[in-house]
Amino acid sequence: MAQAVDDLVAQGAPAFEAATPMLSQLLKAEIAEREVRSIAYQTKVARFPSYKDLAGFDFKSSEINEASVRQLHRGTFMENAENVVLIGGPGTGKSHIATALGVQAIEHHRCKVRFYSTVELVNALEPEKALGKADK
Repeated sequence: MAQAVDDLVAQGAPAFEAATPMLSQLLKAEIAEREVRSIAYQTKVARFPSYKDLAGFDFKSSEINEASVRQLHRGTFMENAENVVLIGGPGTGKSHIATALGVQAIEHHRCKVRFYSTVELVNALEPEKALGKADK
C-alpha cells in the first residue's frame, strides 16, 4: 500500500486526491483495530488470574508502599531488564500489583507478559532442573 500511495501521489491522480482523506481514516481505523486485537491477544496469553489495574487497588488499607508501586508501574525496570519480586502474606495485594504491572506492560509498553504464581513457576522449573537446564 505504501508503494501504491507513492505512485499515485507522483501521478497526481485527481480521483486519488479526492479519496485520500477517506483512505487515511480507514487506515487509522485499521491500525487502531490491530492494536486492540494485539492487546487482547497478549492479555490472554499472559494468563492473568483476572484483570486488575492500579485504579482498583486501595493503597490506604494496604501496607504496600504506593510510591514504589507507582515507580514500577512506569516500567523503567523493564528497560533495564530488572526483575520484580513481590513478597508478602496472603491477601496483601501481591497478585493485584503483579497483574496491574503486567497489564501496564502490555497496554502501554507493548511487552509480552506471562503471569505465574509461585507454585506454577516452581512446577515449570522443576523438570528443567532435573534435566540439568536450571540456568536456561
